[in-house]
Amino acid sequence: MPSLEELLRWSLGELRERFIDKGRTVPDRLLEALERDERHGARALARKIRERRHDNRAEGQRLRTMLRFETELYGQGLELICGVDEAGMAPLAGPVVAGAVILKKGYRLRGLDDSKKILDERKREEFAKAIKEEAIAWASGRAEVEEIDTINIYHAGLLAMRRAVEALGMKPQYLLVDARKVPQCAIPQRGIIKGDALSLSIAAASIIAKTTRDRLMDEMDAVYPGYGFSSHKGYPTPLHCETLQRLGATPIHRRSFQRVRIALGLEPLQGDLFAPPEELAGEDGLEA
Repeated sequence: MPSLEELLRWSLGELRERFIDKGRTVPDRLLEALERDERHGARALARKIRERRHDNRAEGQRLRTMLRFETELYGQGLELICGVDEAGMAPLAGPVVAGAVILKKGYRLRGLDDSKKILDERKREEFAKAIKEEAIAWASGRAEVEEIDTINIYHAGLLAMRRAVEALGMKPQYLLVDARKVPQCAIPQRGIIKGDALSLSIAAASIIAKTTRDRLMDEMDAVYPGYGFSSHKGYPTPLHCETLQRLGATPIHRRSFQRVRIALGLEPLQGDLFAPPEELAGEDGLEA
């Protein structure tokens, strides 16, 4: 670290590059000197540094909060804690995909959150890359359209979750699962309502599930041109629904879904596609 005297001889551009662009730690005495500086640019840089400090503290607190379920388990001597989540329950086409991720103890990735809150596709891919490089283990699992139409989308989502856990290559000590429990799985687990927004492990799994499924739908766009799968990923957007009516259903459309059945001239199916909301009701500690 250069001395204060050396830093004070730097240009404002050099200081901005080091302490704003590169995020280096700012000595308090330098910050105080910039705030006393008569130059407008120096005071503006000081304000930016203060704002960055505030944002860093807020982000640190957010990440600590998102690790509270994991921290509780770390306190019990567990370290291989696996987050599990799925993506693709609502689309009219394509598989449902699940992610399973075991993060290192205390791991924090700035900005990591529920994939639904990260709207920038490139940012999601950057998070997915970091998770894959830095996690202890990660895997994805999927349930195909034929399975969705046979056992229904709810149970297909659970099947994808189980496959993701089984594909990890190691056995987790505990599962944290978004809103549900993984069936036919002997590993201790906890379903957390809105877990992808409350647990960093589940948020990481949601990123893996979302980015994996998005890439699959990009591939399907080339196989079935004209449906716009690379843009809407199979979700029932107005454009997708209009195209479905105009061009008809592809082999990857879910024939158990009402909009697809209508496009095919089939009678709607009766019964619930999703489990009743009381499935997790009353379980100890599910809600934060």
